[in-house]
Amino acid sequence: MSFLEFSHISKSYPGVQALSDVSFGVAKGAVHGLMGENGAGKSTLIRILSGDQHSDTGEINIDGQVQKYASTRDAFHAGVIVIHQELQLVPELTVAENLRLGRFPANAGVIQARQMFAEVGEKLKSAGIDIDPRRKVKTLSIGERQMVEIAKAIMLDARVIALDEPTSSLSSRESEILFALIERLRAEGKVILYISHRLDEVFRLCDSLTVLRDGKLAAHHPSLKDVTREQVVAEMVGREISNVWGWRPRELGKVRLKVEDMSGEKLPVPASFEAHAGEILGFFGLIGAGRSELMRLVYGADARRGGSMTIDGERAEIADPRQAIRAGVVLCSEDRKHDGIVQGRSLEENINISSRRHHSRFGILDLRKEVEIAETFIKKLKVRTPSRKQDIVNLSGGNQQKVILGRWLSEQGVRVLIIDEPTRGIDVGAKSEIYEILYRLAEDGMAIVVVSSELPEVMGICDRILVMCGGRISAHIDREQFSERAILAAALPDKKTPDAIAS
Repeated sequence: MSFLEFSHISKSYPGVQALSDVSFGVAKGAVHGLMGENGAGKSTLIRILSGDQHSDTGEINIDGQVQKYASTRDAFHAGVIVIHQELQLVPELTVAENLRLGRFPANAGVIQARQMFAEVGEKLKSAGIDIDPRRKVKTLSIGERQMVEIAKAIMLDARVIALDEPTSSLSSRESEILFALIERLRAEGKVILYISHRLDEVFRLCDSLTVLRDGKLAAHHPSLKDVTREQVVAEMVGREISNVWGWRPRELGKVRLKVEDMSGEKLPVPASFEAHAGEILGFFGLIGAGRSELMRLVYGADARRGGSMTIDGERAEIADPRQAIRAGVVLCSEDRKHDGIVQGRSLEENINISSRRHHSRFGILDLRKEVEIAETFIKKLKVRTPSRKQDIVNLSGGNQQKVILGRWLSEQGVRVLIIDEPTRGIDVGAKSEIYEILYRLAEDGMAIVVVSSELPEVMGICDRILVMCGGRISAHIDREQFSERAILAAALPDKKTPDAIAS
């Protein structure tokens, strides 16, 4: 008997059939995987479950009762909590205030702050989450914010919990805490919908699995006992992908980017490295190791305290991103939502926003040129969209990432591409396409710097790996010497490599 039942769910948007007659059920006390390529309909289904969207046809049944949501509040009262990949927190409030928002303990209208902090602190501690409830959310790392979001489900005693890419921003240690929490919630009889592109996690945690493709039910597995990873990938993408990485050797050129003794407020220890023309250079480390901080210094997004940089042997004075772009250095940030896409704007505008100065005169945009550029990169990068006028927020994460790449490739004279967490929250099919784009750019002579917290990814696509630990570059490893144990040993402060961390 299914505790949660989706029956004949369909949903369309202008030009897109997001879901078509999707039906499946989940038993009480089960962790159920939901997989599919970006754009397959997973997020739409979850938005319908949360009351954020309404289906055109079909119904949702929870514990034998048909749910009629007028809003997300109704879903909340029905015991449904959705923890989205894009975090829903108020930065200026404390952790405790976020977790008790709308439910503050009060006496005669006065919030009992001491009681609130004590109660939230105890809940976090019992869940194994080591975060001070008095800290403001804006001071937390992305991984810490994700843990706060996950704590919401525990605080609210939900019956159905949907986790959308929950480990995308978590360290290995934080992921283990999450997995323990999921086991605890399953034992309490909760229904967990686990949306992830990480097959290892799905096969480790899930009792059953549903695969969506192009808005339709591609497969439903009541048990994963006889299901293989290769089978699931084929169900997701409709084709076999034997080697998602697709690495191939290429001729490396001269040193294109040279960074010497770079330091800043968030990276006090000076760092130095080189990247060659045609090279894909990887940076690996645990969350907080300093990788993103170093890249922001190179790009001029954060102020430097010291250090210098040369591009093709010439000194580059870069004090802000504008100067970096003009010098041929561009950055795809790890946080697409806040630092990448321009929300509320079309694909066409997002692609052209940086390069407009090249094809406008006296402040007047060449609209015909903008259409040409947008259509060129939509086609070249295989962006899945009904129109170049589509609002970028309606695209999947993989397609948003392609649009950001299109923006930088529309620039003239890009020599160094820094891409931070290139495939976070992106499905296996889109990953393969993005890796192919990076290989082609490297073969054209661009220097590519890839920052990733996914060890298999940096080992799969990079020519060299620099490992960071505690704000320092702790190891330099050539492809011939790639080893999970050696890389993790360099990434861990105590230089030990517990088997639990090896992936």
